Amino acid sequence: MPHNLTISSSDIIHSLKLSCQIPDVVEAIASQSIIAEAAEAAGITVTPEEVQQEGDELRFAKKLVKAKDTWTWLEKHHLSVNEFDELAYNNILSRKLANHLFSHQLEKHFYEHQLEYIAAVTYEVVFEDRDLALELFYALEEGEINFPEIARLYISEPELRRAYGYQGLRYRKDFRPEIAAAVFAAAPPEALKPITTPKGVHLIWVEEVIQPQLDEELRQKIITESFADWLKQQINAMKIVTQIDSDGSQEELLDMLFTKSK
Repeated sequence: MPHNLTISSSDIIHSLKLSCQIPDVVEAIASQSIIAEAAEAAGITVTPEEVQQEGDELRFAKKLVKAKDTWTWLEKHHLSVNEFDELAYNNILSRKLANHLFSHQLEKHFYEHQLEYIAAVTYEVVFEDRDLALELFYALEEGEINFPEIARLYISEPELRRAYGYQGLRYRKDFRPEIAAAVFAAAPPEALKPITTPKGVHLIWVEEVIQPQLDEELRQKIITESFADWLKQQINAMKIVTQIDSDGSQEELLDMLFTKSK
């Protein structure tokens, strides 16, 4: 077995192709180009002090406490110090543009889409047998069993079982429509009568329904989502030409493959 391996740029591109990641890379490049152009048009600038602060926050987030840790991380990701600064710069530019485009629309967007931001904390066990799910639901109502006991008995996935089927805090759009209707009509804490979907029969415990408040966390969520939607629209409107070296006979080979599959 060889102990040394040299990987070239063409090897990396070839691997990206085979793992079908090229479209993601192209989208990321297009996004940065759109952000840079739109920020320039809006007169948005980034100061060296802001880049320094963002760099410090990035290092803190990645637990790069010592200089040696930072150098090791940079080497692992094939980044120079200047490229790390560029990463910080791009993060700031993206945030500033997002706020510039959408911060003034926050209240209007929030009140128009308020129902989308109602959240619920739920626990869930999915069964194949509806009769069993119903039996356990009625046992819950009668106080003969509690939901953690059901989760321990009927969830096979260890981590989910240890969390008693905890689904976290989720918004209306995160649930299937038929489940959302029942969850947000509940009077928690409450068990829902089993709901059948293509995934199975869902026995759900609604722990809490949280009415939305336009706090800082939700403000940033709305801005981030609006900005992501805007970027997708901009990318879809672009004509993107990718120039990647490839075998000239590729189109001929594709034609042969499709001919054989017919």
